Amino acid sequence: MARTLHRDITVIGGSAGGISALREMLAGLPVDYPTAVFIVVHVSPEAPSVLHQILDRVCKLPVAVARSGARVRPGTVTLASPDLHLVFKDDQVLSVHGPRENRHRPSIDVLFRSAALTYGPRVTGVIVSGMLDDGAAGLWAIKSRGGIAVVQDPADAEFPDMPRNALQVTAVDYRLPLREIASTLTRIAHEKVQGVEEGAPQNMATEVRVIARNDTTMEDLDAIAERVPFTCTECGGALWELTNGGPRYRCHNGHAYSLNTLASEQAIQVEAALWAGLRRLEESERLSRRMESFARARNNEQSANYHADMARSSATHAETLRALLREKTSSPANEAATG
Repeated sequence: MARTLHRDITVIGGSAGGISALREMLAGLPVDYPTAVFIVVHVSPEAPSVLHQILDRVCKLPVAVARSGARVRPGTVTLASPDLHLVFKDDQVLSVHGPRENRHRPSIDVLFRSAALTYGPRVTGVIVSGMLDDGAAGLWAIKSRGGIAVVQDPADAEFPDMPRNALQVTAVDYRLPLREIASTLTRIAHEKVQGVEEGAPQNMATEVRVIARNDTTMEDLDAIAERVPFTCTECGGALWELTNGGPRYRCHNGHAYSLNTLASEQAIQVEAALWAGLRRLEESERLSRRMESFARARNNEQSANYHADMARSSATHAETLRALLREKTSSPANEAATG
């Protein structure tokens, strides 16, 4: 049964450069903007957030940090709390300490996917400036459920990666410079849409449940994804590959990665392992030199020569690792992967 709906849920995601983009965008929304706005920006969980105060100074709508259990209210702006995911249950907002997604909590993908599952075609999703690709799969989920996808033009973004990656995954409805987004959102908010009551896709419902309740089993993941020979960089668990919204990976503990983020995390861990190996080799060389000295002090030339050979071998391997690390840290490909 089709029924007439309004696009009364707006979800926005940003990262590096996102705060200045949000200031301009929210300043352009009218005082009678009729939708409920929800925002995830990647911020440090250690520092107290004053983002809601910064945005409240420029926005004509009231701006507040998410309060778990609060009702969804049109004409308000709600920010995800630091270190908590923002999700929905019916017409309530929930703040949950679920597993990180794309290295972040809160995650844009989590907010967007939950909105898509709960509200379907009522949702408008917006991606602005940021690094890597959190939000790309979530925007795809919004679009797949009949919502509207809006992306800041990468050429207009301070950090273009996030908008660019979203464009690669989703056939968006609007690719706009920042100055045009607020007026476009206002127009979209007054559009009517025919919503069709239908069951949510199993894969989307399962992924939302992972975050909201953290009770997913391996059997749940086997039903929606394929197990692959990779491990979670956060907990070491097995990974499953999902193909909806681009190649993505999730472990049975709930940690999730896009392909780009997983590659970036692997690169970080490989470098950390190389540095650890270098330290061990340097310690081994020093220990062998000390054992050589003790052997020579006892006139045990055979033992001294053996430990001298071991020291030279460790020094050679250490220099090989140093050269590899110098090459790795100066590589343009490595800078792109970790950016």
